[in-house]
Parts: sequence; C-alpha cells; structure tokens
Amino acid sequence: MPGHLDESSPLVINTHGLRSSKQVRRIASAPDGLGIAMIGVPPDSPIEFEVLLEPVGEGVLVTGSARVSLRGSCSRCLEPVEAEASVELQELYSYHDIPDASRLEGELINLEPLLRDQVVLEMPFTPLCQPDCAGLCPDCGANLNRDPGHGHAPDIDPRWSGLQGFDGFGKE
Repeated sequence: MPGHLDESSPLVINTHGLRSSKQVRRIASAPDGLGIAMIGVPPDSPIEFEVLLEPVGEGVLVTGSARVSLRGSCSRCLEPVEAEASVELQELYSYHDIPDASRLEGELINLEPLLRDQVVLEMPFTPLCQPDCAGLCPDCGANLNRDPGHGHAPDIDPRWSGLQGFDGFGKE
C-alpha cells in the first residue's frame, strides 16, 4: 500500500526524480526486535548506513553497507557481550511484482526489512565473550573464567553412602 510509510524515517528513502545513481548516507535509530534470543541490536541505538541507489529497468537497485552495535549474553558463561557488526546490503526494489524482489511503495524504499534480514543473518548464533570461554560449572554454576581451578569433591556412589562414617572412606 503506497503512502503508509513514514517518509521522515531515516530508514525510508524517497526515490522521486531518481534518474541516475545517488549515494545516501544516514544514521537511523535501530527498530525494536532486531536480533535473536542471545544477541541483538539495542533498540534506538545508531545504525550507520551508506547505500547507492541505481535506477534499473525494473526498479531501483540498492547496494551498500550498514554498521550496528550488538549487545547480548555469552552462550557459555552468560556474561555480557558487546560487539560491532558490518553488513553488506543489496536488494532490488521493483516497480511491479517480481519474484525475489522487494516492492517500492509508491516512490518509497523501506530499508528496514532488508536491514533486519542482513543483520540477523550476520549475528553469531552462539555469541561468546571470548573465543576460549570456559563457561559455567555444570554442578554449581560458577563462572570457570573467573575461577579456572574450580573443583568439587568427588561424588560418592549412593550405594556406598552408608559407609561414610567409617574412617578413611572416600579418601584416596
């Protein structure tokens, strides 16, 4: 439906009068929900993007890149993770319904769906605070990065628990 996009949004580009290539550089606020369970782009954080608009017979070809900040949790130790990501953007926005192409809404291009797809694809599925993160102790949940020598007394087989009161039981 043409006309329902907010033309004042930095993620919406008006192509009215586009006859030759045009470079567009902007900073936009990140929309909500741009991420996956463990990591994402914080809402309202800056997204810097630079795109080239090229009129082609079928519509407008958009190519460029965007840079975002990522924030989330380490998938091993649950400590906070912060990172930067750069994504490449390329999409054909067509005047008519063409398979595998986005559609111009009147003369407006909405970059949000393209940006959402590319950023989510670029995110690590299992983010890590450091490449060799040791994670959490499976018994007590202690962070093994902070306490690498962490250990527990050996478990005693419950069948032998009645002998615990005898001198020397369970000692090696």
